[in-house]
Amino acid sequence: MYTPTGDSAFLHELEVEVKAELSVAESSLPEEEAAAVPMDEWVFDPAYAQSEEVGLRSLLGAVEALEDDSRPDDIGREPGQPRSS
Repeated sequence: MYTPTGDSAFLHELEVEVKAELSVAESSLPEEEAAAVPMDEWVFDPAYAQSEEVGLRSLLGAVEALEDDSRPDDIGREPGQPRSS
């Protein structure tokens, strides 16, 4: 099992935080349902919640890509070096 250290540990913690925030964003009311609720009862603006979800998905993809790149999965390969085919 791979145990993250250094920058990898930071990326792992960031991934956990982003996934938690994404879970909250996904649980917000869809725009169609929010339209049935009076505006003064909205916790979040539905358009903002949707925009935040898109941003979080992009951030999660970037973090996962960095994590994959920093994980030394090939013997003798340092993080940041291209993987052998």
